[in-house]
Amino acid sequence: MLKEFRNRFQKEAAHIFFCPGRVNLIGEHIDYNGGNVMPCAITLGTWLAITKNTDKKFRFHCLNFPETVELHLQSSYSKTGKGWFNYPLGVIHQFIQDEHNLSGLDMLFYGNLPISAGLSSSASIEVLTAFALSELFRLHITRKDLALLSKKVENDFIGVNCGIMDQFAVAMGQKNKAILLNCDTLNYEYLPLEPGEYTLAIINSNKQRTLADSKYNERFAECGAALKLLKQQLDVQHLCEVDFHSFQLYRYLLNDPVLEKRALHVISENFRVGEAVEALKAGELFTFGKMMYASHQSLKDLYEVSGTELDTIVDFCKTFDGCIGARMTGAGFGGCAIALIKKDLFQVFAVQLASYYKSKIGYEPEVFDSEIGDGVREVTMG
Repeated sequence: MLKEFRNRFQKEAAHIFFCPGRVNLIGEHIDYNGGNVMPCAITLGTWLAITKNTDKKFRFHCLNFPETVELHLQSSYSKTGKGWFNYPLGVIHQFIQDEHNLSGLDMLFYGNLPISAGLSSSASIEVLTAFALSELFRLHITRKDLALLSKKVENDFIGVNCGIMDQFAVAMGQKNKAILLNCDTLNYEYLPLEPGEYTLAIINSNKQRTLADSKYNERFAECGAALKLLKQQLDVQHLCEVDFHSFQLYRYLLNDPVLEKRALHVISENFRVGEAVEALKAGELFTFGKMMYASHQSLKDLYEVSGTELDTIVDFCKTFDGCIGARMTGAGFGGCAIALIKKDLFQVFAVQLASYYKSKIGYEPEVFDSEIGDGVREVTMG
């Protein structure tokens, strides 16, 4: 990367920064229902080689894409098309709007996260750029505030109505720690996740998540409708405040099997997160793995956001002796699944899963071996 930076800009990079992607270990589709999510940073991610320049220009290059962009320093910017450079440009725009004085920059990005697979490649590049700017210009912005700034970029500049989980996880991640996060209050807690003889496998289904956005909005609306009906008898603000006993007493208010299924997923998934917390604190990885399988089953049967591809991956995991837990992660309808696999069986797992998946789906998935890593940081050049 340093050599490529030198070739492109005819100078040396002053710094290299890295920001990971993330997976959500458990707690799916309950963040907008008042529940807790449990993301962690992974060791796949995005790198940025960067140095200041004196000609007041921002130059964006990336080893993953052919497009290069050069823009003069100005007082504001707007999104242009769908190019990858909009993500770092949006961060620069926000820094300028926040009245931080910037100079020109030469930037070379590289990432090994699969694009549009649900591993937060966009949040990775946003937080990476924000952290680099804070460090280069000695702005001393906290990691939490960098996450909030990056979310604002995603919402207002990019135009995607995401929550805070992705940016928070890649900014705040710690090695071998899961983050228990309430997306409303931003209260969080680090939980021990010592995988020992196991590794975190990330399986990209290689199916584009074509339905994710529309179905997300649909599920959001269904949960809102269920909450409104239950509030006729229950003094709650979020579905995740409803316990099983209260749900059984008042589920008749829903009078709709679809709304019942959606509410039951939310309530049971929130309960599973609590069980998963206790399992991690006790070091019971096998129990945590069971929670993963149960979460996937609920997302498949009750919330109906899985799909043939993700179900095929999890079905195989249930038959593989070296796997203790697996589930879809993210919005669903494609994207990725995760699994806890014995380290010494990972290669066997990857080969056998690829063969099984291809026989069922017609093409192979990508299987990545990842550790649970630290959040955004500067890395040693060399």
